[in-house]
Order: sequence, then C-alpha cells, then structure tokens
Amino acid sequence: MDFHPTEEQAAAAGLAARIFGDLATHERLAAAGTGSDAELWKALTAAGLTAAVEDIGLLGLVLLLEEQGRTTAQVPYAATCVYGILAVSRHGSAEQRARLLPALGTGEAVATGAFPERGRITAEQGRLTGSAPAVPWLREATHVLVPAADGSLWLVRTDAPGVRCAAVETTAPWAAGRLTMSGAEAERIGADDASGDVLAVARTAFAGLQAGVCAGSLARAVEYTSTREQFGRPLSTNQAVMLRAADAYMDTEAIRVTAYEAAWRIDQGLAAREHALTAAWWASEAGKRVVHAGQHLHGGMGADLDHPVHRHFLWGRQLDAYLGCGSELLSELGATLAQEG
Repeated sequence: MDFHPTEEQAAAAGLAARIFGDLATHERLAAAGTGSDAELWKALTAAGLTAAVEDIGLLGLVLLLEEQGRTTAQVPYAATCVYGILAVSRHGSAEQRARLLPALGTGEAVATGAFPERGRITAEQGRLTGSAPAVPWLREATHVLVPAADGSLWLVRTDAPGVRCAAVETTAPWAAGRLTMSGAEAERIGADDASGDVLAVARTAFAGLQAGVCAGSLARAVEYTSTREQFGRPLSTNQAVMLRAADAYMDTEAIRVTAYEAAWRIDQGLAAREHALTAAWWASEAGKRVVHAGQHLHGGMGADLDHPVHRHFLWGRQLDAYLGCGSELLSELGATLAQEG
C-alpha cells in the first residue's frame, strides 16, 4: 500500500483547501441555511475539482473531502462526486459517460444517491416505484442514483414524471428530501454488482469526509483551549483536557487511515468490501466520539447553537448514521468475514 498522494492529487487537495478555506466561512455557512452556497459550488466546478475526480480516483476524492469536512462547506460535492462522477465513470456505458460526465463536471448537473437500499424500491421494465425517506442534497439534485431491491442500479432525473421530492430536515443541513417514485422512468447503470460497488465507494468517501469533520472540530477545540484561560493558565495545560484531545486525535487518525486503505484498494481494483465497512465503522463510532469531545472541550461555548463547532457536531452525528450506524456495519462486516472464511 502506498498512501502518498500523486502530484495531481496533492495539487487538487491544496487547491480545494484554499477554496474551502476562503469561501466556507462561518458567516457564509450561516447564510446558506440548509441549501448550498452557489458561489462556492461555482468556484469548485470552475477550478475543475469536480471533473478532476475522474482522474485522481477515490483516494484523491477522499483527500478533497477531508478539506470539505474541515470547513463543513455547504455544497453537494461529496454526493455529486460519489453518485455522479465516480458511479458513471466506473459503471456507465461509453454513451452514458459521454453524455453525463461533462454536465456533472461543470456543475450543470448535480447528483445524489438513495443509499443505502433497504428494499423500498422496485424496478420493472425500466420504471421505478417506491420511496427513500431521506436523500441528502435531493433538493439541489438533477439526478438521483437509485439502487433497487433486486440489486440493479438506476439513474433517474428529479424532474421526470412520476418523481416527487419533498423537503425533510436532517441532523446536518444537507438540503435533504424524501424521494417518492411511481412508475418513474429511469436508465440502467452498470451490471448486477454495480450497486454494491457504489455503496463501498460511498462508505469510503463519506468516511474521508468524516475524517475532515473530526479534524476541523479538533482544530477548533485546540485553538479554544489554548487561548481560554482558567485559574490563570490556558485550559490546554489541564491534564484531563490534553488526554481528551489526544484520544480525539487518535480516533481521527484511525478514520483517516482506514479510509485511505479502502480507497487505495478500490482504486487498485482489489477486493475492498470489508475495508470499506471498516472505514465506515470507524467513521461512525470514532467520529461520534470526536465531535462530542470537540463540543465538550469548548465548555459552555459548545452549547451555543451558533458557534462554529456546533456545525461539526451536527455533521459528525449525521455521518455517524448515514450509510449504516456502527452496530449495523459491524454486523454486516462479521457476516462478510464469515462468508469468506
């Protein structure tokens, strides 16, 4: 395994860090509410950071999503890259890639996914029926990648007849919606195993996003405890504070390294289902601990809903449950290992 980024990946990550750092400010995030920041989204697509994912692979995307997570930037970047760019480039036909990827790369089209599949959606002769209760960024999306109960994978336009999108509120402000389809026309993407591959890619990518969310939460906690004084000395000199921060750092690194490993294996075409599950488990269990620690280390300030660290807490808790909570993932991982044994 080689987790060292290529020159292209490092350049893309550096550019993403600058754009997210400059534009994803607390004031702009508060103004965006649950919607996306149109100016930030335009800046990302104009810089080629969406289209670049096709070339830098999943490991490159994980690096970019870390930068988004550090700032909790309010754009449908992860969803479009995972359920749009990577899904179509990995499983789409030559015609689908030529038709869909340019629009996704420029931001003209926005994709999301109705994952994980829980048997709610059926496909019959290219038409979908069923619902998904909370699809992230659905209110911003032009296309939804939908896994059917039989394992097939479909792409449906949100403005297609028979498709209805109703706004729902989730823990994180992800412009989510309830997707309901009644005989909606859709196009097939990939072979029978495409749905499982997309889920593994999504779990890995969102684990990378969680690593960034945790790193951002921890950075804010370190800054706060280093400058906030109590009894004449910084809070950071308190042994209990140092140990709590150290535990959060180790948890964050565990999320990061497991996401890197899963992404590297997927990029290399190696079996990675259990590695993606491991990364997702760490993102769920450790991520929850880190964002709680980040908020607790802010003391009374952490209880302020308008404080920037609270946004990391909300994102961390949303990612804890998205694509499977810890116990669910552990059960699936155990079943996978038992089958292989």
